[in-house]
Amino acid sequence: MNLSNVTFFVVLSLSVSNVIGYAQTFPEPLKLEQAVALAVDADPWLTGSQFTQEALNDEAIAAATLPDPRVSLMAGNFPVDTFDLNQEAMTQLSVGVSQMFPRGDSLALAQHQKQQLAEQHPLLRLDRKAKVSAMVSQLWLEAFKAQESIRLIEQDRALFEQLVDAAKAGYSSALGRARQQDVIRAQLELIRLEDRLTMLRQQQQAAQKRLTEWIGAPATVPLAPVLPTQSLSRPLSVPTIKQASEHTRYEWIRHHPALRALDQRIDATQTGVDLAKQKYKPEWGLTAQYGYRDNDPLGRDRADLFSVGVTFDLPLFTGNRQDKEVSAAVNRTEAIKTEKHLLGRRLMAELETASVQLARLDERQALYTDQLLPQMAEQAEASLSAYNNDDGDFAEAVRARIAELNAKIDALAIAVDRQKTIAQINYLLAEASFDDARPAKPF
Repeated sequence: MNLSNVTFFVVLSLSVSNVIGYAQTFPEPLKLEQAVALAVDADPWLTGSQFTQEALNDEAIAAATLPDPRVSLMAGNFPVDTFDLNQEAMTQLSVGVSQMFPRGDSLALAQHQKQQLAEQHPLLRLDRKAKVSAMVSQLWLEAFKAQESIRLIEQDRALFEQLVDAAKAGYSSALGRARQQDVIRAQLELIRLEDRLTMLRQQQQAAQKRLTEWIGAPATVPLAPVLPTQSLSRPLSVPTIKQASEHTRYEWIRHHPALRALDQRIDATQTGVDLAKQKYKPEWGLTAQYGYRDNDPLGRDRADLFSVGVTFDLPLFTGNRQDKEVSAAVNRTEAIKTEKHLLGRRLMAELETASVQLARLDERQALYTDQLLPQMAEQAEASLSAYNNDDGDFAEAVRARIAELNAKIDALAIAVDRQKTIAQINYLLAEASFDDARPAKPF
């Protein structure tokens, strides 16, 4: 097993132990902010991004280093008849060293490009944290909606059971006004409630199982019964977002970490253009060689030899190589600029869409809270009282009670959808939280 595999299993085991420790230490209901914190802490992607950044920083140091010198050992001009070193004056033993020097500023540019690629990872991690927070919030709120819908139905099920018992008693009594169809209607509504409970339990379990992907075992515990009140991460009102111009919305999202990360990639590819242009310059090499010669057959000393030379190439035929490499680097830069432009447009469109949805949800929530729920409660109470006083219809009393229950569940769904929309807007308005020497660039 290599080092990377060992590191992965260590990180995974630490994440699992943290999750299990939470489940054992905090048996109370799981809150939204706790779920988000667990998901961010246990996200292995963030650890992988940190490793990638460190690898790029190491590669930057390596890229700025000269290539290794080459050493040559040679026995030259041996006489093949006797292989006697002293037979011929030309015979020598030589050792040479050569060092190549890359073209132009290739080393500095290669180092700078690696550093630029490394600098995008803090931004990518900020984007990942914001994205995980939004995703986990969506899943937690989905499970919460199902859980609280179940609670509302469970609260009213006892009343429907009482209605069934009252209908049965009235039907069996000679003095009762209940009819057989009232009994059947009450029993059917009770069965339908059971079916809704089964469906909601399925939705809750599915949402919590999806949540286990992010936080593990704590996702299976009951959720806190109180809907968290999230607010927009920036002091922006919904009408302000809705009425803002395209330029203003761009100003809000231009510091989004995903866009800033693309800025870093664009800078790196532009450095790649400069790096490709260095290939128009020659690559230089320096060679030094020392040759040893033994004494001649008469015992006279012979001078050793030293050679030094410079080599370089001539990039003359650039049409199919250097020109194309520069063109490819330029096209790669433009492609990433297009990617950033598309991402910016998508973020702005999603921000406007979410702000419109939030405005409509605010209107619906006010309508339910101020008018619909109080009136539905009054209608249900009046219908039930009229039936109990032999002045109303059983079916109407049941319908009024079911309508009130449905209104409560709808109001819960509106409140939950509102919080989910706020979580999405907060992701869209996420900002890079550290100083960057380069300002955010336009599309």
